[in-house]
Amino acid sequence: MHPALSTLRKYFRLEAERGYDNRAVLGGLEKMLPLWASNARAEGLDEALVAALTQQLKNYDVLEPAQRAAALKAAWAIAQGKPAPRRVAAKKTTSQRTTTTTKTQSTQRNTASEKQTDTPAAKTTPAKARTTKTQRAQSKALPAKAVDAPAPKPAARRSKPAARRAKIEGEPAALEASTTVLTGVGPVNAERLEKLGIYTLGDMLYHFPRRYDDYSQLLPIRELRYEQVVTVIGTVKSKSRHGRPHGGKQVFEIVVDDGTAALRAIWFNQPWMYKNFREGDEVVLSGKIDQYLGRLTLNSPEWELVEDEEAAADTQHTNRIVPVYPLTADIRQRWLRGLMKKVVSYWAPRLPDMLPADLLASAGLLPYADALQQAHFPDSQEQLEAAKLRLAFNELFLLQLAVLIQKRIWQGERARQFAPAAGWLEAQTARLPFALTAAQHTALADLLADMASGRPMNRLLQGDVGSGKTVVAALCAALVAAHSAQAAIMAPTSILAEQHYASLSKLLASEGGPLIRLMIGATSKAEKDEIKAGLADGSIKLIIGTHTLIEDPVVFDALELIVIDEQHRFGVGQRAALRNKGANPHLLVMSATPIPRSLALTLYGDLDVSVIGELPPGRQEVSTHVLAPREIERAYNYIRKEAAAGRQAFIIYPLIEENENSHAKAAVAEHARLSKEVFPQLKLGLLHGRMSADEKDAVMSAFRDRQIDVLVSTTVIEVGVDVPNATVMLIEGANRFGLAQLHQLRGRVGRGSDQAYCILVPDSADTMENGRLTALARTHDGFKLAEIDLQQRGPGQFMGMAQAGFGDLQLTLLTDTRLIDKARRQAEALLAADPELSQPEHKPIAAALIHYTRDGKGDLS
Repeated sequence: MHPALSTLRKYFRLEAERGYDNRAVLGGLEKMLPLWASNARAEGLDEALVAALTQQLKNYDVLEPAQRAAALKAAWAIAQGKPAPRRVAAKKTTSQRTTTTTKTQSTQRNTASEKQTDTPAAKTTPAKARTTKTQRAQSKALPAKAVDAPAPKPAARRSKPAARRAKIEGEPAALEASTTVLTGVGPVNAERLEKLGIYTLGDMLYHFPRRYDDYSQLLPIRELRYEQVVTVIGTVKSKSRHGRPHGGKQVFEIVVDDGTAALRAIWFNQPWMYKNFREGDEVVLSGKIDQYLGRLTLNSPEWELVEDEEAAADTQHTNRIVPVYPLTADIRQRWLRGLMKKVVSYWAPRLPDMLPADLLASAGLLPYADALQQAHFPDSQEQLEAAKLRLAFNELFLLQLAVLIQKRIWQGERARQFAPAAGWLEAQTARLPFALTAAQHTALADLLADMASGRPMNRLLQGDVGSGKTVVAALCAALVAAHSAQAAIMAPTSILAEQHYASLSKLLASEGGPLIRLMIGATSKAEKDEIKAGLADGSIKLIIGTHTLIEDPVVFDALELIVIDEQHRFGVGQRAALRNKGANPHLLVMSATPIPRSLALTLYGDLDVSVIGELPPGRQEVSTHVLAPREIERAYNYIRKEAAAGRQAFIIYPLIEENENSHAKAAVAEHARLSKEVFPQLKLGLLHGRMSADEKDAVMSAFRDRQIDVLVSTTVIEVGVDVPNATVMLIEGANRFGLAQLHQLRGRVGRGSDQAYCILVPDSADTMENGRLTALARTHDGFKLAEIDLQQRGPGQFMGMAQAGFGDLQLTLLTDTRLIDKARRQAEALLAADPELSQPEHKPIAAALIHYTRDGKGDLS
């Protein structure tokens, strides 16, 4: 069955269970339909079928329960390809018709009112004219031309992508107007803005600064000191330009006097600046004090002309904390900042707040309109931090609501119960070649309780490298098989899938144990057909594989347990596709990448979490050392020594190939050099991310089978490689890697009985004291290292996400556990008081949440 139809069937079932009350999904079934339809088209569902189903369910909200039941039955018939029955018509009551008429009239009145009050006109005040206080206030509030009929975009313009934020119910429709409605923004500038992701006025409100320059310190000129960042106000006493007009450096300068002393402001190669100043002008200058020809100067400062005292107090570029926005080619910071000032000043106060007043008060948050204004043009550092906090809370709060609602939905579903018979678990663990650790026993108890509860398990199992997650998952799979049901384990690579197959075949190879099979890309067609037949008739109880498990036609007889290893390497759609092959199967996702508590609460709030926080007894820690680049020969000698003893080594580089933008060593060139000059007697292999999956598997298989002594690689071997004979991990350019990455690389060695070593070599002696390298050498606790990594590098780099400004606000404050806890507590309290978010004061939150989860995937984990 197509995944989109499986999702729809789940909604229909929930509606039936609830008596067709239109509350199976947040906001009602009709509001969900556009999101579902968009997702269905993206997943390749036939457009005609999507349109037919959408039409059949139109006006579902105004139907009586009996009519809703008929509508869903008819829709499902259409989904199954049966003839479409006559569409059910909505019978509106008198009160409903009256309400509809009233709403229409109200909407018309509101629209007329909005056109009168929310439509700014073009600014026409001359640049140098003196203005009154009232005129200036009006002028600053009029950023746009008429916006009720936006100018059409040229045909060459790109289509607008999905908004980067959750829309708020009741926000002015004019925010969807093109930027071309703004004075000074024609088709050319609009196209430049689109490169920044700015298509509409609303997009401008959420194009946040990437940093701020603090020019709020106003000083008299006589007190200025070299390298101070300052603002001065004075009178232009003279202006001049000198230098060669063609082919040389041109200098334009003004001399400003504030009554205490004089100061030169200099602009290089900007001859157009000459016309901006006249002698006698009052001017505000902000910048860093420099020296030129032995005198203190301001080089290329920000500047504004002062018309009166009030204008000086309301500057955009000077005498304040000044926003610095992400730019693209042919857009100047000063121009964009001026544009942003107009739009933010006018539109931010007109935005409604999705949070009710009581929640704002209990959480101690700024009103939304204030937060938006202060995020762009803060009055103080304190106000800026409060604004960031509020905007980040919005994102975290919606995320927590989404995962809590998803968790509630799953907990409301039923799943098959699996409880071990008396003595079964003891017999299974007695067959293991080792004793389980206390942490493994605790995690196993969590999993078994979930599987016996009658609700589908949704659990994240975290454990450091080598902590023994696989055996815990294997025991759960064995329990399912003992009840004549099926389990599937999906791994991101063929090598990891093969390793799981080998280890689980040994662990579960008892009399009457489950029939286990492996299916990967390299599996022959004949064998795949045999495996698929065994899955369909139920004879195969445990299947281990890669993404091949989610390909059609792979059909299970009774899939009741899904285990996804290194889950962050699979997309939401892939995980959902496997889940849809069973009827509410139990789900266990595993990760060997330690995730700090703050991140786990945010990213996996819909999952219960178990942690295996200790290594099995007898496993030796990997001895970790930091060497200077000049000491690299010591590392090479140790690799030769280990190779002579029959053991193997990894050498890791940060780049695949050399490039002119980086001085870091690269794997391809170093492999050639090492083969010829350093290890001519040894067999070296090369592995990197540009190789095909088959090529990677071939190299790793050769290394695992000891046909290669030294594997030269990039971080492609970071996860899932188990070669017990490898005892040395040499990482060159180690200062370029994150702590979590280094820890994962270190975990690739020390998996056998021999002492293993990790040798870290930074790019230069200057980076020897790198905090990450010191921390790695000092501790082997992956969770401690992950916390340090998150603090040092920030969440964007930790998660591999690039950030421009602080648009992805939840990423900027993921280290703030208190804020995450606050968002989760507020979300829990809200859902406890109003589970359906149906109370009038909570409807804006419900609407924002629908927009926030607009991808329609549902499966957040």
